Amino acid sequence: MTTTIKHGNLSAEIKHFGAELISLKTNQNREYIWEGNPEFWGKHSPILFPIVGTLKNNSFNHYGIDYHLSRHGFAREMLFELIYATENSATFSIKSSEETLKVYPFEFELQLIYTLNDNNLSIEYKVINKGKLTMPFSIGAHPAFALLNHFENYAIAFEKEESLEYYLLENDLISNKTKKLEVRNKQIPLTYDLFKNDALIFKTLQSNTLTILENENPILRVHFEDFPNLGIWTKMNAPFLCIEPWFGYSDTNENSGNLFEKEGIQILESNATFHSKFSIEIL
Repeated sequence: MTTTIKHGNLSAEIKHFGAELISLKTNQNREYIWEGNPEFWGKHSPILFPIVGTLKNNSFNHYGIDYHLSRHGFAREMLFELIYATENSATFSIKSSEETLKVYPFEFELQLIYTLNDNNLSIEYKVINKGKLTMPFSIGAHPAFALLNHFENYAIAFEKEESLEYYLLENDLISNKTKKLEVRNKQIPLTYDLFKNDALIFKTLQSNTLTILENENPILRVHFEDFPNLGIWTKMNAPFLCIEPWFGYSDTNENSGNLFEKEGIQILESNATFHSKFSIEIL
């Protein structure tokens, strides 16, 4: 089941399973979201919650009990309820359940709010701690943008001057190895060789927006003012690029297994609400 919202020249389609954005297109049928061809990657724009990336041994310990939590968490594999909709907005929700408590012993509600305005789709995350104790979590976006031309015809433009250093993954965990990216005129030309070691993971950036250039022309901009971390990823020879604003990232090999001590983790007090928002602007 899906819900479609519209405003002006744009429409967006959201699948209720995972509350996943599966289409963002213009009235001229220019599609900006990856089609989800499983030959490369069968997702479109999954929500990452209550972790981003991978835990060491895919587990954590809470009050002496080990819990198994798979990569990127479980929200992307859950059926969301549509709780509010207008012509240009839709709000989806999941809540903790007997099944989620088996792998993540915290009571929560997660809402995703999609809103179209002018040439912009905003995606707001609302995390509510429904329990009596503090709750550790990470949350992140994973939108894949369709690239209609050859991959090398594209570039990423950063909002500000950057000295770019990204962290390398080893067995899906953050290593202590880093690489530097050469940035010219605030831009990085795209090549598949950039991603031969998996995603580019940035713990810090000066920029709050990234722009995708197609043959030097800006076509799409991702605004992520609220998010401290970022991943950029594609698969070899795949015609898409993921720009992923995050709160948090994978464990390191030195991680203690205590979520409260995890680097990049968010801590939410009882009955408190966490808000964050990013947006996709069509240029």
